[in-house]
Amino acid sequence: MVSSSASPREEEGGGPRLPSLRGKKRRMRGRTASPEPASTAAPPQTYGKWHPDESNRPEIDDAPVFTPTEEEFKDAIGYITSIRPQVEKYGICRIVPPSSWRPPCPLKEKSFWKCTEFNTRVQQVDKLQNREPPKKETQPRVQKKRKRRKKLRFGMSQKRRSADSADQDEKFGFQSGSDFTLEEFQKYADMFKEQYFGMKGSDEISLFEIKQHKEMWRPSVEEIEGEYWRIVVCPDDEVEVDYGADLDTAIFSSGFSKSSLSDANKQDPYGLSCWNLNNLRRQPRSVLSFETEDISGVVVPWLYVGMCFSSFCWHVEDHFLYSLNYMHFGEQKVWYGVPGENAVKLEDAMRRNLPRLFEEQPDLLHELVTQLSPSVLKSEGIPVYRVVQNPGEFVLTLPRAYHSGFNCGFNCAEAVNVAPVDWLPHGQCAVELYRDQRRKTSISHDKLLLKTVQTALRQVWANLHNCKSGQKEYIWLDTCGKNGMLTSAFKTRIKMEGAAREANALLQCKKMDQDYDSTDRECFSCFYDLHLSAVSCQCSPNRFACLNHANLLCSCEMDRKFVLHRYSMEELNALVAALEGDPAAVYQWKEYDVGLVCLSASTQQKMDLSKSTNLSGSIIDVNTDCGFDGCKDLDKSAGYPQEKEVQNRCVNLNIEGPSSSPRIKEELVCSSSTSNTTGFSSSTFSALGKIDKDKMAMELGSLQTRSTLPSKTTKELFGIETEYCVAKASRAQVSQLGKPSSSQSNEVSWPAKLRHQVEQLDQGTVIVGKNWCSHQAIFPKGFRSRVTFHSVLDPTRICCYISEVIDAGLLGPLFRVAVEEFPEVSFTHTSPMQCWDSVRDRVNEEIKKQCRAGKSGVPALLSNDSVNGLEMFGFFSPPIIEVIEALDPDHKCLDYWLSKHTPPL
Repeated sequence: MVSSSASPREEEGGGPRLPSLRGKKRRMRGRTASPEPASTAAPPQTYGKWHPDESNRPEIDDAPVFTPTEEEFKDAIGYITSIRPQVEKYGICRIVPPSSWRPPCPLKEKSFWKCTEFNTRVQQVDKLQNREPPKKETQPRVQKKRKRRKKLRFGMSQKRRSADSADQDEKFGFQSGSDFTLEEFQKYADMFKEQYFGMKGSDEISLFEIKQHKEMWRPSVEEIEGEYWRIVVCPDDEVEVDYGADLDTAIFSSGFSKSSLSDANKQDPYGLSCWNLNNLRRQPRSVLSFETEDISGVVVPWLYVGMCFSSFCWHVEDHFLYSLNYMHFGEQKVWYGVPGENAVKLEDAMRRNLPRLFEEQPDLLHELVTQLSPSVLKSEGIPVYRVVQNPGEFVLTLPRAYHSGFNCGFNCAEAVNVAPVDWLPHGQCAVELYRDQRRKTSISHDKLLLKTVQTALRQVWANLHNCKSGQKEYIWLDTCGKNGMLTSAFKTRIKMEGAAREANALLQCKKMDQDYDSTDRECFSCFYDLHLSAVSCQCSPNRFACLNHANLLCSCEMDRKFVLHRYSMEELNALVAALEGDPAAVYQWKEYDVGLVCLSASTQQKMDLSKSTNLSGSIIDVNTDCGFDGCKDLDKSAGYPQEKEVQNRCVNLNIEGPSSSPRIKEELVCSSSTSNTTGFSSSTFSALGKIDKDKMAMELGSLQTRSTLPSKTTKELFGIETEYCVAKASRAQVSQLGKPSSSQSNEVSWPAKLRHQVEQLDQGTVIVGKNWCSHQAIFPKGFRSRVTFHSVLDPTRICCYISEVIDAGLLGPLFRVAVEEFPEVSFTHTSPMQCWDSVRDRVNEEIKKQCRAGKSGVPALLSNDSVNGLEMFGFFSPPIIEVIEALDPDHKCLDYWLSKHTPPL
């Protein structure tokens, strides 16, 4: 409402009255209040005083407008990522959807429009910039327990301040207003605007004007903008308006239709659209897709119902996230944006121009209750750009891009946060800044980062095996590699973590136990999220600090404190190496992550190991069902789908006290390793007494990815202490030297007839260690051979392939097969069997493709037994076997020599 000197019309008593409200009446505003009780009084009859000659419209440039094509509009996250480089220098832009995209708005349904109420906030527009500083708080505010909810905007509290708390909380903010239905608020907003600008109301339009289709005068956006900044910058009237802001769509309702995955067959294009803000968080390229909690205002959209002059003041999004705002209906919304690179300059300008407000309230910008004219910012060299949003259009703001604005009349918009992978560096910057400011977080940045990394590594693993995921592309692959955006963000975070742990190197380290994630952990001092690591003390096991504030945790000596970590630095560095593309590191991570299962059709197996061992701890049933058409595990939610199992393994590895003998710990470690569906160590095989070792090795083939750490190693990677597993495996082998078991006396199953002629190129050198041999062959480091086979590029041709054995460090050998003519076309695996299975599967894909294209002369599909990886490498060729055996005259490759057939005496 506006209070000013009476106009001639007011003295005459003309003009319509504001509509009265149902239920609770509005508090009186303006200088003339009705003498009637507040419960029955109607709003005062006041009229605006528009000053068109005193317009204060900022002279600034407009932000760009983007009009995606129908094809570009099919991928919201992809399109936002594609325009980011162009938008960065503006910080804000407008996106106009294709003309065919017109989603219906459920809010307009009669039952909702007339009956559902929402609460508003009262905004004093004339005090957004020029006001007296509030009284200082007499008592410090107590930080409340963090809730996964975005902070309410505009310094707004859910309830009005009581008289008792007035001394404690005197800062400026927007108080709770009346409850409205959408129908009531539209009438209220329209009446306010008509009175303020002297517009004719619907009951003032003559029949003649209606018949003549005479267009009624309405103020333009430019005129409203000029008047808005006159009120803010040079107020001589008291102007109060209402704003229905931050309405949780999970409670109130969304302006978009909502469809569950089960409704997909109903073909609702808008309920399932990627531009439907309810679906945006679940889009494949969104980092927020890994957020499991429905955080209001971040992943759950908020609704905004505005009226003329209702405002949203200068602010950045929580955690420097992107934001996407869609206007469902109504009059225009005017936005102002500042590029993210100028965020600090804007903050400094605000402090310089409003020194008294910031002196009394240093965190004023966090409260979202203060405007500063774009003209002032521009005069200080800060670029500011304007966007005028119309119904049916989106407005996108970029990370750390300050933005503000106001509404030109009654309207309804909806907004949510967005996080493509390029947001990660900005998010990291935000949490470090929040640490300095002792400000609580809304999301766990480290948790989202780690889950994104895990998903990316699954796709790297699948790509190494040419294992189809059912998608046209692996969406995270282009973020990996040494120069990938995800790799860079993760590497930066790990460097910071490494420096912090180095500063606490004197503290003992423990793995986080299974109860650690039962609640959100944050630093007692700075509220930093403690997903990756924390410091605790024996004196207060439920109190935690970040690594930066370990010395403030308590007064105990440092030897009583300890660091809790989710991964060791060796494990974190292995993840970095895997993201950079190191195959050995990828397989090392695969040993830990049970989600990395990608087998070809020839190795589909169903095994139940849980009944075949007495080892302590549970053993996961192996149930791999991944054939030619794809890997079902790749479409799982990333993150840590087996997080509880991971934590169980971690807690077992940190048992202290008398019971933590090497024997017991050894069994626990080996039990942990068996929990991995793809990583069966040799110690596990020796413990499975009911399973024939050689038979299992033959059936699993490439699944035998055994520990290759030398026995002197003490490193623990991904929850498995390899020292004990290697030591146990060595003891088991030595005990068998004197008396071969029945399984060892069986002759190895050799092919009846070699089908391929293999040419040895390099004999290589023998390496003593697990995985460098099997019961069927020795795998010399640097061994190379050549063989001919159907081309993966054109199956109608025969080409040469080069097979080689590569040293993968701690992991042992990797096997690679490459097209000799095009060496960039290669297949890498921990097993020669699966290496060549991948070649065969790729050939079959090409055969199918050429058959569909109608090409003649295409060979039939290759059967599963058409290739044998050991044969294709040459490890079944007698001349090559003779050469390789000569490289190990002392028979140090135990698995091979123990399994070699010995004729009876």
